Amino acid sequence: MAKAKTAKAAYRCSECGWQTSKWVGRCGECQTWGTVTEAASATPARVVSAGPVSAPAKPIGQVDVRSAQTRPTGLDELDRVLGGGIVPGAVLLLAGEPGIGKSTLLLEVAALASTGPEGNGAGPAKNVLYVTGEESAEQVRLRADRVGAITDRLYLAAETELSAILGHIDTVEPTLLVVDSIQTIGTSEVDGAPGGVTQIREVAANLIRVAKERGITVVLVGHVTKEGAIAGPRLLEHLVDVVLYFEGDRHSRLRMIRAVKNRYGPTDELGCFDLSEVGIVGLPDPSGLFLTRRDEAVPGTCVTVTLEGRRPLVAEVQSLVAKSHLPAPRRATSGLDTSRVAMVLAVLAQRCKISMHEQDVYVSTVGGVRLNETSVDLALALAVAGSTVEQALSTSLIALGEVGLAGEVRVVPGVQRRLAEAARLGFKHAVVPRGSLELADGSPLKRADPQLSSYEGMKVMEVDSLKQALQVAFTAP
Repeated sequence: MAKAKTAKAAYRCSECGWQTSKWVGRCGECQTWGTVTEAASATPARVVSAGPVSAPAKPIGQVDVRSAQTRPTGLDELDRVLGGGIVPGAVLLLAGEPGIGKSTLLLEVAALASTGPEGNGAGPAKNVLYVTGEESAEQVRLRADRVGAITDRLYLAAETELSAILGHIDTVEPTLLVVDSIQTIGTSEVDGAPGGVTQIREVAANLIRVAKERGITVVLVGHVTKEGAIAGPRLLEHLVDVVLYFEGDRHSRLRMIRAVKNRYGPTDELGCFDLSEVGIVGLPDPSGLFLTRRDEAVPGTCVTVTLEGRRPLVAEVQSLVAKSHLPAPRRATSGLDTSRVAMVLAVLAQRCKISMHEQDVYVSTVGGVRLNETSVDLALALAVAGSTVEQALSTSLIALGEVGLAGEVRVVPGVQRRLAEAARLGFKHAVVPRGSLELADGSPLKRADPQLSSYEGMKVMEVDSLKQALQVAFTAP
């Protein structure tokens, strides 16, 4: 008799959960190398028959949306990013580097949600459950004492087993559940250690099911890898409703939160916070944090305006060019893209004859802000050129524009909004690419136009090339 054919061994990607019947070096889903490992025997697909439905289908116009209305958290900057607040039944994933302040932020949110308007919370007081899997209950209590997050309706549990968390949910009946963090929670129903692909998938699926069935808002804290991506399967980001990144320089008090996925609001907003020993507070006007207040102009500095989502932020770029004693001069950057800095230095050397092949170049931003926009190119070039020739720019001047390899200066989006923010802070001169002050149809904007009323009186100088921008900027009063 012929032997029965056994199922081939299955291989699974540890990053995204993609499966294949034979081993490959690169995942076919997330394109990551070296993450496909043998998992279990492949099983044939099962045929699922029709079963009872939870609720009958209805016309989309008859669906009640009142249960999906946002509820403010009490932190205006977080509400800005979320699109108005948290939604009952929504599942949020907050990721960030270790020690960035994720637990402090969520403890503050939990405390505000558990208090009524008299406690500066938004809406009536509700039960909130905070589950910590990384710290002991005593450690979280000490942090709560420091930030003033002690309330009667905020419940704390130190658990790492999913079944125990579900038991706490039955007992407390919270409207907000915080799990810190999902990589530390496991279940005995499936194989693997907590933090593995199978465990994270099972834990997340159960918490999402509970959130949808009971209308509980669930906030999951996620770890990040050394590349900055969320650790665990990519499926986790697809399952949740909102994915937030908490960013900031470890040595600075500024923290920023941005949404990369939001089913209930925009993904182009940025929230700014001030993290201190007494807690975390929102910063509705953070532009002043990224500037150095000085009375006299200093060579090697230039101010620009970057757009974080729809919010303009005025930031300062600093540069120091010094004689090098090394065979290969140093190029050090902080807060700027290293490859973009190298490109701007090459354009300055080739198109403007400002050579730095025998000099060290140090470039950084002020306040720990990270500038990834190409609109920073012109300010970077002016700062480096000023430090090289030891000539200072006017303290009332800003510059914005993208620099091309041919030495041209290109238009960037949102110029009117950027100039309005600079004028609000008192800047009087601006160097922008030619064509920035034109409408979509190509017609020029008038000074009486309402879009320009917020920076009336600012002298805007349009340039075509980097060489012309250098001439205009260093002759501005």
